[in-house]
Amino acid sequence: MSLRKNPKLEPPSASNPAPEEWGPGQEPMTGAQASYLKTLSEQANEAEAYDETLTKAEASRRIDALKAKLAKERRAGMERPG
Repeated sequence: MSLRKNPKLEPPSASNPAPEEWGPGQEPMTGAQASYLKTLSEQANEAEAYDETLTKAEASRRIDALKAKLAKERRAGMERPG
């Protein structure tokens, strides 16, 4: 029996810090973030949410906000009769 913690059951707390806890936060967003943010901004009809000059932390916050908005819209759409 292993005494090591299972990271799937007990993920390390520092492995996923909140965007505001990231280092200086001045690193540009990654290509993956840019692509995902562009897609989400188009789906949410918020073209202004995409800005190629965002930092990693800013992009992460915008991605989270757009995902939440789209999820809320999907839930509202499912609740409508018809």
